[in-house]
Amino acid sequence: MAVHNARHTYRAEQPLTAWVQAIARYKLADHFRAFARREALQQPLEEDDGELFAGEDDEPAHASRDLGRLLQRLPERQRLPIVHVKLEGLSVEETARLTGLSSSAVKVGIHRGLKALAGMIRGKRNDEDR
Repeated sequence: MAVHNARHTYRAEQPLTAWVQAIARYKLADHFRAFARREALQQPLEEDDGELFAGEDDEPAHASRDLGRLLQRLPERQRLPIVHVKLEGLSVEETARLTGLSSSAVKVGIHRGLKALAGMIRGKRNDEDR
């Protein structure tokens, strides 16, 4: 039912499997969240429940490779703040010292970079590519 309800979000140029897996992941999270409210998570998992969590082993590698390719398309003033703050977990101040940018420039770089990445994922060109 969730796949049917979300069909308007599917993009033909994107992999179908990844789209369906994302919907399933969200539904599983919703399921756990509902049970957490009722304290049902205190019951131990049975041995055969491990099948629920089985997934492709190479999926993180593909995601990492794709993210790396997208990040390479960003200008350095956007790429470096995203890598340092969002991926490596550094603070804005640490990133500012490391890159020589101001804290404000780091924040703006992250915001604009994430917006540009979202546009790339949707298949749109950002204004700087024109």
